[in-house]
Amino acid sequence: MTAIHPIYPLDVPMPKAGADAPIGLFDSGIGGLSVALEIARYLPNERIVYYADTAHVPYGPRDDQNIRELTAHAIEWLYRQGCKVAVVACNTASAFSLDYLREHYGENFPIIGLVPALKPAVLQTKSKTVAVLATPATFRGKLIKDVMHRFAEPAGVNVLTVTSLELVPFVEAGAQMSEACLNTLTEVLQPVVNQGADFLVLGCTHYPFLKSAIQYIFGQKLTLIDSGFAVARQTARILIKNELLFDQKRENCLRIECYVSGNNAENLKPVVARLIQDDISWNIANIGLISSED
Repeated sequence: MTAIHPIYPLDVPMPKAGADAPIGLFDSGIGGLSVALEIARYLPNERIVYYADTAHVPYGPRDDQNIRELTAHAIEWLYRQGCKVAVVACNTASAFSLDYLREHYGENFPIIGLVPALKPAVLQTKSKTVAVLATPATFRGKLIKDVMHRFAEPAGVNVLTVTSLELVPFVEAGAQMSEACLNTLTEVLQPVVNQGADFLVLGCTHYPFLKSAIQYIFGQKLTLIDSGFAVARQTARILIKNELLFDQKRENCLRIECYVSGNNAENLKPVVARLIQDDISWNIANIGLISSED
């Protein structure tokens, strides 16, 4: 494996963050807002700094090392913003980067990752066939393979793996209910319905924003499940363990600060506005590409 070189060396570490510091979230695009919303609702006193690497979205087609490099730079940026923890709100990035990131930052900057929510699907399936919809890169990583080996195989559950490189761009464009998106979902998911799958694991943080479209096509044939709420609970556990939970009510607090690398904040405003509920305050701004000079 090629070494990853983050932007800043840790020989000049940040001061340890306090409970008042924000939670950092990272995704290749705006899909990770599905996780940010779960955390914001589960931990109503916390602030969130969300970084979307929209200059490089989607990560699914990228090679493993490129994914590691982009993820390392994004998490380093959140670290330098003074975040108290970082959530890699991207299944693809989590699949290749968690071990390195945790070793690099140590205990003073906890890193929380994602894995497709296959375990609860395996425990609840009645047909003994479930499907996982994710990017090709996610299936190359060891996290999902470990879950299949530990839970699905002993239970005798058949796991159908489904990939698509077209779905993330539909979410980024706010086109989840477009004819093109509905046609793509039908093409991708009809075969797993035909094979008897009763649960569909949404293995990319963009995909919860496709729930309405999937239900419009398939009705109750597929029970949809994702890892957003589980990540919110895990984030709370990590904050409590590290004495970083902020338990005071904030008045008129900006809850989610969004930053994008693609200088497309203005274009994304109407899309984000449809994704984030009115009761959660947010803004969005450009930061440009993160480079070694930043």
